[in-house]
Amino acid sequence: MFGTDFTSADLLFMLKGAGWTLIVTAISVIAGSLLGVIFGVLRYQAGAFWSAPLTLVLDWFRSVPLLIQLILFNALQSTVLKLGWSPFQTSCVVLSLYTSAYCAEIVRGGIEAVPATTRRAARSLGLSWWQDMRYIVAPLATRVSLPSWIGLTLGVMKDTALVYIVGVIELLKSTQILITRMNEPLFLLMICGAIYFLISFPIARFGGYLERKWSND
Repeated sequence: MFGTDFTSADLLFMLKGAGWTLIVTAISVIAGSLLGVIFGVLRYQAGAFWSAPLTLVLDWFRSVPLLIQLILFNALQSTVLKLGWSPFQTSCVVLSLYTSAYCAEIVRGGIEAVPATTRRAARSLGLSWWQDMRYIVAPLATRVSLPSWIGLTLGVMKDTALVYIVGVIELLKSTQILITRMNEPLFLLMICGAIYFLISFPIARFGGYLERKWSND
């Protein structure tokens, strides 16, 4: 017969870790998306001379594994820059920059998906560049970019499992702590997976709802 030492206090400990997962994800996705919009527009509008340095930096964040970025930035801010940031602050900064690098390409691709004829028509009607971007490009590019952005959000949520390396006790780390104490890895990982699913499922369904709604407009 199956027996376990798992208690309600252990579940609360895991849920607290899930709370930190959500907080880090929310901050990283919001900040990363805002930066990504700026970087994406610059990537699209800037000439090759100005776009090349930005592209190089963004490619670095996309190419270097996130675990290495966390370790390097944590060492840089603590030993070289002497910033004294907490593990939470370090995790949010690195994940925000990491998210912005991917979001920039999503934004750039969304803008490029807007037909050039549509933009020329808008400008011929007397719309300024800003009005064109706000009223024409942004709505159309958002519809194109949404599925990729939802996928990025879910990916960042799962990537928060790596912030344990700088000392943040999120969902997976809290599960590992309980596994060490209770020696019930299969059972605890099943609970951890279920919590991740309960967190991710509403986001995925909301994205699907928006896609269906916009496709019918």
